[in-house]
Amino acid sequence: MPRKKYANPEDVLTCFVRTRLTQKAFDRLDKIRQSSDCHSVGEVARKVLSQEKITLFYKDMTLNAAMEELALTRKELKAIGININQLTKGFHIAGKKGRPTDSYLFHVAKLYQIVDAKTDDILRIVNQLSHKWLPR
Repeated sequence: MPRKKYANPEDVLTCFVRTRLTQKAFDRLDKIRQSSDCHSVGEVARKVLSQEKITLFYKDMTLNAAMEELALTRKELKAIGININQLTKGFHIAGKKGRPTDSYLFHVAKLYQIVDAKTDDILRIVNQLSHKWLPR
């Protein structure tokens, strides 16, 4: 079975270029490859030669603490949401059986107060990040 034809034949890489590099130059291209969207050193060299853009990715270590705190808060909010769903189900079952439901309402109100505090924490963190990263 033959290979599929390309939609743009001029985009096909047909010319072969072979070169040797010093270890220092190769390491420099490899460092660019590691922090970019390129998958190989050859792809980095092709983009440099053809003057295409290379997208570099930088990791800001100052965001680690904020991201850990946000992840922990997300985990806690998920657990609280599960508890609220369980209490709501119990509330509906107790209502059908004629049992008093005041204790369910008290537990749900307490959980919503915790959610409110966690939401305030999230808004505080997002506010700090927006001051740091958004243009003024």
